[in-house]
Amino acid sequence: MSFDLTRRRFLIGSSVAATGLLTGCDAMVQSTTVNDILQKAESLSMGAQRLLMSQQTLAREFSEADLSPVFKANGTSQPDSEDYARMTENNFADWKLVVNGMVKTPLNLSLADLKAMPSRTQITRHDCVEGWSAIGKWTGVPLGLVLEKAGLAPGARYAVFHCADDLEPSLDGSGRYYESIDLVDAWHPQTILAYSMNGKDLEVAHGAPLRLRVERQLGYKHAKYVMGIELVDSFKNLAGGKGGFWEDRGYEWYAGI
Repeated sequence: MSFDLTRRRFLIGSSVAATGLLTGCDAMVQSTTVNDILQKAESLSMGAQRLLMSQQTLAREFSEADLSPVFKANGTSQPDSEDYARMTENNFADWKLVVNGMVKTPLNLSLADLKAMPSRTQITRHDCVEGWSAIGKWTGVPLGLVLEKAGLAPGARYAVFHCADDLEPSLDGSGRYYESIDLVDAWHPQTILAYSMNGKDLEVAHGAPLRLRVERQLGYKHAKYVMGIELVDSFKNLAGGKGGFWEDRGYEWYAGI
């Protein structure tokens, strides 16, 4: 898999090209110089985007006539665990979303609890770092409503999404998928915890029972199979310390488009 640098508006394209960085992810991860440049470019990208756009600016939304006939399932299409298999057998009746960390009131929310909360439906384009795009219709509860229900403790800065898919099984759990966003994106109107796609409950391949939609960022930020949300003040105690599974392996933490 390689970075699709052409999709990034504020990446320092000239510096990247001059250093010969249009290569695969593995080669990029191995280069300290490359990582330094990408981290600086990431800060510039986020800062420029936040400066030029209102925090409430919406990603483009489409009509049902624009829905893609095929929406590719990115990443894992079936978590390989006995616990997840048991949940699918009873249609996630026993599944609970755990919200903990730096919150005033830890939560355990069922799918029915989430569906009873106010919802938002949006038709948006999913842009994958692999170079493909697709338009889908998503329905879910705004993440901000869930965080308001839990109440944030002072110092909380990031929402971390812990997922069921284990891309690189290991004893310490470091291969389990996770992602994170800051509280600016957490309260964005289009950031939702989606339980429906194209008018139907999420299919397993698309992240059932719950996936994150953070519409102003690239596809790898849209965590699937969300099992828990942890509020933290830093990434220092999370796996590789970079804020996400792919970020720990060299991707940018802020993937704005």
